[in-house]
Amino acid sequence: MSKSLSIRLADDLARRLQTMASETERSRAFHIQKALEAYLDEYADLQVALDRLQDQTDPIVSGKELRKSLGL
Repeated sequence: MSKSLSIRLADDLARRLQTMASETERSRAFHIQKALEAYLDEYADLQVALDRLQDQTDPIVSGKELRKSLGL
């Protein structure tokens, strides 16, 4: 199931999106969806990293220790 959303974009951003859509022969909605998926994935990764940083029980491994454990 999908939802329909309306968004407001700055003129320059809308032009750039239209150019990309024309060049790739994909819809603007396709590119917006892909960009939003990538953004949300990155945001989720950031949240995991921040949570791990706050976790006092999560060990910190130095670069030297990591290379040694990988046999480098």
